[in-house]
Amino acid sequence: MQRRQLIQAAAGATALGALAPWSAFAQALDQVKILYGFPAGSSGDAVARRVGEKLAGTPYTKNTAVVDNKPGAGGRIALEALKAAPADGSVIGLSQVSALANYPYIYSKLNYTAQDFAPISIGAIMQHGLAVGSMVPASVKTVKDFLAWAKANPKDASYGSPGAGSTPHFLGALMGIHSGVELRHVPYRGSIPGVTDVVGGQIAAMVTPHGDFIANAKAGKLRILATSGPKRSPYVPDVPTFAEQGFPELTTEEWFGFYAPAKTPKAVIAAANTAINAALADKTVIDSLAIVGLIPRGSSVEEMAKWQESESQYWGPLIKKIGFTAES
Repeated sequence: MQRRQLIQAAAGATALGALAPWSAFAQALDQVKILYGFPAGSSGDAVARRVGEKLAGTPYTKNTAVVDNKPGAGGRIALEALKAAPADGSVIGLSQVSALANYPYIYSKLNYTAQDFAPISIGAIMQHGLAVGSMVPASVKTVKDFLAWAKANPKDASYGSPGAGSTPHFLGALMGIHSGVELRHVPYRGSIPGVTDVVGGQIAAMVTPHGDFIANAKAGKLRILATSGPKRSPYVPDVPTFAEQGFPELTTEEWFGFYAPAKTPKAVIAAANTAINAALADKTVIDSLAIVGLIPRGSSVEEMAKWQESESQYWGPLIKKIGFTAES
Protein backbone atom coordinates (compact mmCIF):
# COMPACT_ATOMS: atom_id res chain seq x y z
CA MET A 1 0.00 0.00 0.00
CA GLN A 2 1.41 3.41 -1.00
CA ARG A 3 1.87 6.24 1.54
CA ARG A 4 -0.88 8.32 -0.09
CA GLN A 5 -3.26 5.36 0.05
CA LEU A 6 -2.45 4.89 3.71
CA ILE A 7 -3.35 8.51 4.40
CA GLN A 8 -6.73 7.97 2.80
CA ALA A 9 -7.27 4.57 4.41
CA ALA A 10 -6.67 5.93 7.90
CA ALA A 11 -9.85 7.97 7.67
CA GLY A 12 -11.89 4.83 7.14
CA ALA A 13 -10.01 3.07 9.90
CA THR A 14 -11.39 5.54 12.42
CA ALA A 15 -14.72 3.77 12.15
CA LEU A 16 -13.02 0.44 12.80
CA GLY A 17 -11.57 1.82 16.02
CA ALA A 18 -15.05 2.63 17.21
CA LEU A 19 -15.91 -1.07 17.04
CA ALA A 20 -13.22 -2.14 19.52
CA PRO A 21 -14.61 -4.28 22.33
CA TRP A 22 -15.10 -2.35 25.54
CA SER A 23 -16.36 -5.28 27.54
CA ALA A 24 -13.00 -7.07 27.65
CA PHE A 25 -11.54 -4.24 29.76
CA ALA A 26 -12.87 -5.01 33.23
CA GLN A 27 -12.58 -1.68 35.04
CA ALA A 28 -11.84 1.90 34.04
CA LEU A 29 -8.57 3.37 35.30
CA ASP A 30 -8.78 6.16 37.86
CA GLN A 31 -6.19 8.32 36.13
CA VAL A 32 -4.26 8.30 32.86
CA LYS A 33 -1.09 10.27 32.17
CA ILE A 34 -0.14 11.31 28.62
CA LEU A 35 3.59 11.88 28.05
CA TYR A 36 4.50 14.38 25.33
CA GLY A 37 8.05 15.21 24.28
CA PHE A 38 7.71 18.89 23.43
CA PRO A 39 6.77 22.05 25.35
CA ALA A 40 3.28 23.11 26.33
CA GLY A 41 1.69 25.39 23.76
CA SER A 42 2.92 23.52 20.68
CA SER A 43 0.53 21.94 18.20
CA GLY A 44 1.05 18.36 19.41
CA ASP A 45 0.49 19.48 22.99
CA ALA A 46 -2.97 20.62 21.91
CA VAL A 47 -3.73 17.08 20.69
CA ALA A 48 -2.71 15.55 24.00
CA ARG A 49 -4.69 18.05 26.07
CA ARG A 50 -7.89 18.21 24.03
CA VAL A 51 -8.10 14.43 23.67
CA GLY A 52 -7.11 13.96 27.31
CA GLU A 53 -10.00 16.13 28.42
CA LYS A 54 -12.49 13.93 26.58
CA LEU A 55 -11.29 10.62 27.99
CA ALA A 56 -13.00 11.21 31.34
CA GLY A 57 -16.05 9.09 32.01
CA THR A 58 -15.23 6.40 29.44
CA PRO A 59 -14.65 2.70 30.09
CA TYR A 60 -10.93 3.51 29.65
CA THR A 61 -10.57 6.08 32.45
CA LYS A 62 -12.79 7.78 35.01
CA ASN A 63 -11.05 11.16 34.98
CA THR A 64 -9.51 13.68 32.61
CA ALA A 65 -6.03 12.63 31.53
CA VAL A 66 -3.04 14.59 32.82
CA VAL A 67 -0.48 15.75 30.24
CA ASP A 68 3.17 15.51 31.30
CA ASN A 69 5.47 17.51 29.00
CA LYS A 70 9.00 16.12 28.79
CA PRO A 71 10.67 18.27 26.12
CA GLY A 72 14.08 17.62 24.65
CA ALA A 73 16.00 15.36 22.28
CA GLY A 74 13.32 15.61 19.61
CA GLY A 75 10.79 13.72 21.71
CA ARG A 76 13.12 10.89 22.72
CA ILE A 77 13.08 11.77 26.42
CA ALA A 78 9.33 11.24 26.62
CA LEU A 79 9.52 7.96 24.71
CA GLU A 80 12.26 6.67 27.00
CA ALA A 81 10.00 7.47 29.96
CA LEU A 82 7.08 5.71 28.26
CA LYS A 83 9.20 2.60 27.66
CA ALA A 84 9.87 2.41 31.41
CA ALA A 85 6.26 3.13 32.45
CA PRO A 86 3.82 0.52 33.81
CA ALA A 87 2.26 -1.51 31.00
CA ASP A 88 -1.28 -1.20 32.37
CA GLY A 89 -2.69 1.73 30.36
CA SER A 90 -2.15 4.27 33.14
CA VAL A 91 0.65 5.94 31.15
CA ILE A 92 0.47 6.48 27.40
CA GLY A 93 2.39 8.78 25.10
CA LEU A 94 1.80 11.05 22.16
CA SER A 95 4.61 11.18 19.62
CA GLN A 96 5.30 12.28 16.09
CA VAL A 97 5.72 9.17 13.95
CA SER A 98 9.24 10.16 12.87
CA ALA A 99 10.53 9.50 16.40
CA LEU A 100 9.81 5.80 15.87
CA ALA A 101 10.03 5.43 12.08
CA ASN A 102 13.06 7.64 11.34
CA TYR A 103 15.22 7.87 14.44
CA PRO A 104 16.55 4.29 14.15
CA TYR A 105 18.31 5.41 10.94
CA ILE A 106 19.86 8.37 12.72
CA TYR A 107 20.86 7.59 16.28
CA SER A 108 23.39 4.81 16.84
CA LYS A 109 22.70 4.80 20.58
CA LEU A 110 18.92 5.10 20.55
CA ASN A 111 17.56 3.87 23.87
CA TYR A 112 14.39 2.35 22.42
CA THR A 113 13.04 0.62 19.33
CA ALA A 114 9.61 0.70 17.74
CA GLN A 115 9.00 -2.73 19.28
CA ASP A 116 9.10 -1.16 22.76
CA PHE A 117 5.71 0.45 22.12
CA ALA A 118 2.20 -0.65 21.25
CA PRO A 119 0.32 1.57 18.77
CA ILE A 120 -3.06 2.79 20.04
CA SER A 121 -4.36 5.27 17.45
CA ILE A 122 -3.25 8.03 15.15
CA GLY A 123 -4.26 11.38 16.66
CA ALA A 124 -3.85 14.11 14.07
CA ILE A 125 -2.33 14.83 10.67
CA MET A 126 0.05 17.74 10.26
CA GLN A 127 1.58 19.54 7.35
CA HIS A 128 4.93 21.22 7.84
CA GLY A 129 5.70 24.70 6.62
CA LEU A 130 8.54 27.07 5.82
CA ALA A 131 8.29 30.54 7.35
CA VAL A 132 10.57 33.56 7.45
CA GLY A 133 10.67 36.54 9.77
CA SER A 134 12.12 40.00 10.12
CA MET A 135 15.68 39.00 9.16
CA VAL A 136 14.48 38.23 5.64
CA PRO A 137 13.39 41.15 3.40
CA ALA A 138 9.69 41.58 2.63
CA SER A 139 10.50 41.08 -1.05
CA VAL A 140 11.06 37.37 -0.31
CA LYS A 141 7.66 35.82 -0.98
CA THR A 142 8.37 32.33 -2.38
CA VAL A 143 10.65 29.39 -1.69
CA LYS A 144 12.82 30.30 -4.68
CA ASP A 145 13.03 33.89 -3.41
CA PHE A 146 14.22 32.60 -0.04
CA LEU A 147 16.84 30.34 -1.60
CA ALA A 148 18.11 33.19 -3.79
CA TRP A 149 18.36 35.42 -0.70
CA ALA A 150 20.11 32.64 1.25
CA LYS A 151 22.66 32.15 -1.53
CA ALA A 152 23.38 35.88 -1.58
CA ASN A 153 23.59 36.04 2.24
CA PRO A 154 25.46 32.89 3.30
CA LYS A 155 26.20 34.11 6.84
CA ASP A 156 22.46 34.40 7.55
CA ALA A 157 21.36 31.39 5.48
CA SER A 158 19.88 29.27 8.24
CA TYR A 159 16.70 27.50 9.24
CA GLY A 160 15.44 26.12 12.51
CA SER A 161 13.57 22.90 13.23
CA PRO A 162 11.91 21.45 16.34
CA GLY A 163 14.77 18.98 16.76
CA ALA A 164 17.73 17.31 15.09
CA GLY A 165 16.54 14.30 13.12
CA SER A 166 12.96 15.56 12.91
CA THR A 167 11.06 15.53 9.63
CA PRO A 168 11.27 19.37 9.40
CA HIS A 169 15.06 19.09 9.81
CA PHE A 170 15.19 16.78 6.80
CA LEU A 171 12.80 18.86 4.71
CA GLY A 172 15.11 21.84 5.13
CA ALA A 173 18.15 19.69 4.33
CA LEU A 174 16.51 18.31 1.17
CA MET A 175 15.54 21.84 0.14
CA GLY A 176 19.19 22.84 0.33
CA ILE A 177 20.47 19.70 -1.41
CA HIS A 178 18.06 19.96 -4.34
CA SER A 179 18.68 23.69 -4.83
CA GLY A 180 22.43 23.63 -4.30
CA VAL A 181 22.17 26.25 -1.55
CA GLU A 182 23.92 25.65 1.77
CA LEU A 183 21.48 26.14 4.64
CA ARG A 184 22.74 25.93 8.23
CA HIS A 185 20.44 23.87 10.44
CA VAL A 186 19.62 25.13 13.95
CA PRO A 187 17.81 22.52 16.10
CA TYR A 188 15.50 23.72 18.87
CA ARG A 189 13.73 22.02 21.77
CA GLY A 190 10.37 22.11 19.99
CA SER A 191 8.68 24.57 17.65
CA ILE A 192 7.88 27.46 19.97
CA PRO A 193 11.44 28.61 20.82
CA GLY A 194 12.38 28.55 17.13
CA VAL A 195 9.28 30.43 16.03
CA THR A 196 10.04 33.04 18.70
CA ASP A 197 13.55 33.49 17.27
CA VAL A 198 12.18 33.83 13.72
CA VAL A 199 9.79 36.55 14.88
CA GLY A 200 12.60 38.26 16.78
CA GLY A 201 15.03 38.19 13.88
CA GLN A 202 17.56 35.87 15.54
CA ILE A 203 17.21 33.29 12.78
CA ALA A 204 16.14 33.60 9.16
CA ALA A 205 13.62 30.80 8.79
CA MET A 206 11.91 27.84 10.44
CA VAL A 207 10.56 24.55 9.16
CA THR A 208 8.06 23.03 11.56
CA PRO A 209 4.36 22.06 11.73
CA HIS A 210 2.70 24.97 9.99
CA GLY A 211 0.06 25.33 12.67
CA ASP A 212 2.75 26.71 14.97
CA PHE A 213 3.13 29.65 12.56
CA ILE A 214 -0.51 30.60 12.13
CA ALA A 215 -1.02 33.01 15.06
CA ASN A 216 2.14 34.98 14.26
CA ALA A 217 1.37 34.93 10.54
CA LYS A 218 -2.07 36.44 11.19
CA ALA A 219 -0.41 39.10 13.35
CA GLY A 220 2.01 39.95 10.53
CA LYS A 221 5.06 38.86 12.52
CA LEU A 222 6.24 36.21 10.05
CA ARG A 223 5.45 34.98 6.53
CA ILE A 224 4.60 31.39 5.64
CA LEU A 225 6.17 30.67 2.25
CA ALA A 226 5.10 27.06 1.68
CA THR A 227 3.39 24.03 3.18
CA SER A 228 4.35 20.38 2.70
CA GLY A 229 1.03 18.66 2.00
CA PRO A 230 -0.10 17.16 -1.31
CA LYS A 231 -2.60 20.00 -1.46
CA ARG A 232 -2.90 23.38 0.22
CA SER A 233 -3.67 23.52 3.90
CA PRO A 234 -7.29 24.44 4.63
CA TYR A 235 -5.99 26.69 7.42
CA VAL A 236 -3.72 28.82 5.19
CA PRO A 237 -5.30 28.36 1.74
CA ASP A 238 -3.43 31.31 0.23
CA VAL A 239 -0.06 29.66 0.87
CA PRO A 240 1.12 27.45 -2.03
CA THR A 241 2.61 24.02 -1.41
CA PHE A 242 6.26 23.17 -1.98
CA ALA A 243 5.17 21.10 -4.99
CA GLU A 244 3.36 24.05 -6.55
CA GLN A 245 6.62 25.98 -6.31
CA GLY A 246 8.72 23.33 -8.01
CA PHE A 247 9.77 21.20 -5.03
CA PRO A 248 7.62 18.02 -5.23
CA GLU A 249 10.25 16.05 -3.29
CA LEU A 250 9.27 18.05 -0.17
CA THR A 251 5.69 16.76 -0.21
CA THR A 252 4.87 14.97 3.03
CA GLU A 253 2.30 14.75 5.78
CA GLU A 254 3.30 13.60 9.23
CA TRP A 255 1.14 12.54 12.14
CA PHE A 256 1.01 12.41 15.90
CA GLY A 257 0.07 9.04 17.34
CA PHE A 258 -0.80 7.62 20.74
CA TYR A 259 1.35 4.78 22.06
CA ALA A 260 1.49 2.52 25.13
CA PRO A 261 4.32 0.40 26.56
CA ALA A 262 4.72 -2.77 24.50
CA LYS A 263 3.34 -5.25 27.02
CA THR A 264 0.09 -3.35 27.67
CA PRO A 265 -2.82 -5.85 27.46
CA LYS A 266 -4.76 -5.84 24.20
CA ALA A 267 -8.04 -5.22 26.02
CA VAL A 268 -6.60 -2.02 27.51
CA ILE A 269 -5.31 -0.93 24.09
CA ALA A 270 -8.77 -1.57 22.62
CA ALA A 271 -10.47 0.52 25.32
CA ALA A 272 -7.97 3.36 24.84
CA ASN A 273 -8.38 3.20 21.06
CA THR A 274 -12.15 3.49 21.27
CA ALA A 275 -12.02 6.36 23.75
CA ILE A 276 -9.41 8.27 21.72
CA ASN A 277 -11.30 7.80 18.45
CA ALA A 278 -14.48 9.08 20.10
CA ALA A 279 -12.62 12.12 21.40
CA LEU A 280 -11.20 12.90 17.97
CA ALA A 281 -14.72 12.91 16.51
CA ASP A 282 -15.91 15.50 19.07
CA LYS A 283 -16.62 18.90 17.48
CA THR A 284 -14.89 20.84 20.24
CA VAL A 285 -11.72 18.81 19.69
CA ILE A 286 -11.94 19.29 15.92
CA ASP A 287 -12.39 23.05 16.32
CA SER A 288 -9.58 23.34 18.87
CA LEU A 289 -7.09 21.49 16.71
CA ALA A 290 -8.02 23.61 13.70
CA ILE A 291 -6.62 26.62 15.57
CA VAL A 292 -3.16 25.02 15.52
CA GLY A 293 -3.47 23.72 11.96
CA LEU A 294 -4.07 20.05 12.71
CA ILE A 295 -6.60 17.66 11.21
CA PRO A 296 -7.93 15.17 13.78
CA ARG A 297 -7.61 11.64 12.44
CA GLY A 298 -8.13 8.42 14.35
CA SER A 299 -7.28 4.91 13.20
CA SER A 300 -7.29 1.28 14.11
CA VAL A 301 -4.21 -0.17 15.78
CA GLU A 302 -3.40 -2.14 12.63
CA GLU A 303 -3.67 0.84 10.30
CA MET A 304 -1.40 2.90 12.51
CA ALA A 305 1.25 0.16 12.56
CA LYS A 306 1.15 -0.22 8.76
CA TRP A 307 1.45 3.51 8.17
CA GLN A 308 4.37 3.76 10.60
CA GLU A 309 6.21 1.00 8.73
CA SER A 310 5.51 2.77 5.44
CA GLU A 311 7.05 5.98 6.81
CA SER A 312 10.13 4.07 7.91
CA GLN A 313 10.61 2.53 4.47
CA TYR A 314 10.11 5.90 2.76
CA TRP A 315 12.43 8.00 4.92
CA GLY A 316 15.23 5.49 5.43
CA PRO A 317 16.86 6.00 2.00
CA LEU A 318 16.34 9.77 2.16
CA ILE A 319 18.05 10.01 5.54
CA LYS A 320 21.01 8.11 4.10
CA LYS A 321 21.07 10.56 1.19
CA ILE A 322 21.12 13.53 3.57
CA GLY A 323 23.89 11.83 5.53
CA PHE A 324 22.83 12.91 9.01
CA THR A 325 23.70 10.57 11.87
CA ALA A 326 24.33 11.05 15.57
CA GLU A 327 25.22 8.97 18.59
CA SER A 328 22.63 10.48 20.91
